[in-house]
Amino acid sequence: MPELPDITVYVEALERRILGQVLEAIRLQNMFVLRTYAPPLDGLAGRRVTAVCRIGKRIAFGFENDNWLVIHLMIAGRLQWTPSPDSNRGGAGAKPKAANALAHFTFPNGTLTLTEAGSKRRASLHVVADDTGLAAHGRGGLDVSSATTGDFAAALTRENHTLKRALTDPRLFDGIGNAYSDEILHAAKLSPVTLTSKLSPAEIARLHSAAQSTLAAWTARLRAEAGDKFPAKVTAFRPEMAVHGKFGQPCPACGTKVQRIRYAENEVNYCPRCQTGGKLLADRSLSRLLKSDWPRTIDDLEENSRPSDAG
Repeated sequence: MPELPDITVYVEALERRILGQVLEAIRLQNMFVLRTYAPPLDGLAGRRVTAVCRIGKRIAFGFENDNWLVIHLMIAGRLQWTPSPDSNRGGAGAKPKAANALAHFTFPNGTLTLTEAGSKRRASLHVVADDTGLAAHGRGGLDVSSATTGDFAAALTRENHTLKRALTDPRLFDGIGNAYSDEILHAAKLSPVTLTSKLSPAEIARLHSAAQSTLAAWTARLRAEAGDKFPAKVTAFRPEMAVHGKFGQPCPACGTKVQRIRYAENEVNYCPRCQTGGKLLADRSLSRLLKSDWPRTIDDLEENSRPSDAG
């Protein structure tokens, strides 16, 4: 799922293209993507875009009639921009070639297309009447980029959860998901399963600093990568990441193989030497199967992986 750095770069690219432009036409390819009926979606046609903003992991367009269009990309949703053949003369916009398009939004200078890979159709569009309706799409999480350490500590310790769950809870923190929470915890050298109530003030300060620096660094990296072009490679798995999606690969800090805990459709990636003091966190599905054969430390893991001297 695109998270704060990805959504920020999307918003910046959209501001340069559609802010002040009139939405000329809307073409839905899949009716199920639209989750509201009042105000009507077609009421946005012919209206000028007056604002583009991020609200959590959502992207919102404000219009001159005070309505907002809220786009939630979920896991597999993405945006594509196809410039008009002749932006100087306006026109109906170029026809995008995306096979998995859910909706097209035509502007004088190009067409914005919402796509979604797969067949689960989780991406969504909502039209709301005003700022109050827009606020209802926010989950109330703290923006760590501008928060003080005190505010961060208050949000983190409001409920007693594991660090992984706390960082990805949109009611506590804004825009952080599975990928960047892994990267933040690695940068902070903290275990993803440590309970928030167990952290010292120094550890909270370290986590806050890691969250701010990680999100800022990745936003700058993605911004530089896109340049003046529309973001084309929006993914949760990037070769420059330290641990997310790097199971079995060496940690860039210490060289230990990155481990993971898998649950539902997600997984936690971590370095056992940098983050858990050498302890391997139990993967429920595997540890239940292996029972006493499940390695408890990285030393056990390395010992089990060595070739036998017998024979």
